[in-house]
Amino acid sequence: MIRQTKSPPSQLYLIMGFVGLFAVLVGFSTTFIIPVSRNTFIAPPLIYIHGALAMCWVSLYLLQVLLIRSKNLKIHKQLGIIGLLIALSIVVTLLPTGMHQVERELAEGLGQTATSSLVGILFSGLIFGGLVISGIANRKSPAIHRNFMLLATLVLIWPGWFRFRHFFPNVSDPAFWFGFVLADTFIVISILWDRVVHGKFNTTLLTFGLLIILENTLELYFFDSPWWQELGNKIYFLIKK
Repeated sequence: MIRQTKSPPSQLYLIMGFVGLFAVLVGFSTTFIIPVSRNTFIAPPLIYIHGALAMCWVSLYLLQVLLIRSKNLKIHKQLGIIGLLIALSIVVTLLPTGMHQVERELAEGLGQTATSSLVGILFSGLIFGGLVISGIANRKSPAIHRNFMLLATLVLIWPGWFRFRHFFPNVSDPAFWFGFVLADTFIVISILWDRVVHGKFNTTLLTFGLLIILENTLELYFFDSPWWQELGNKIYFLIKK
């Protein structure tokens, strides 16, 4: 278990809770929320379930922050059990949901690039699940627990930021600007904000935040490389069996 000096929560977690809602509601507005409201979105039930689970996590994260701020620890702990179930369900449904997207992109003629995306989806699920489990394992250390949950939420909302590309179709290299720069900016903000408020870097936030950024950097660099394509194909055919 990681040990750190206890410190009171700052406004960071509340603000990031609203940032998470913003990323999901705006990012998925044109590709999911509005089409669903107009009955023009057609997909298997699993897609709706996964979307609902992700929205539940982001909403629950904000609610948990508010409960801590109001010192309602009993309900916070009870909802934590629900949060764990939601997180596990998100991880379980992530690859099947990704497969639906891949099949659609293959039908659109994207070819190898479509199956290559499964590698990033797999990594995202493992990272999100690992952060949540780490947060729960350190639930008796508030400063560590809340930072793991913050990072898990920032990882989960990555697809929301990436879909901002639909609002700016003229931006070249959207994977870099929206999937990397925009998404990871909030990790950097969190690290620096905590440093300013508490006068020192939080070990959990700094270490794992930088590791997430490193993973995103490597993913951006190696995406669609020969070995990445091979891994994507293996994941694809393994799920198809």
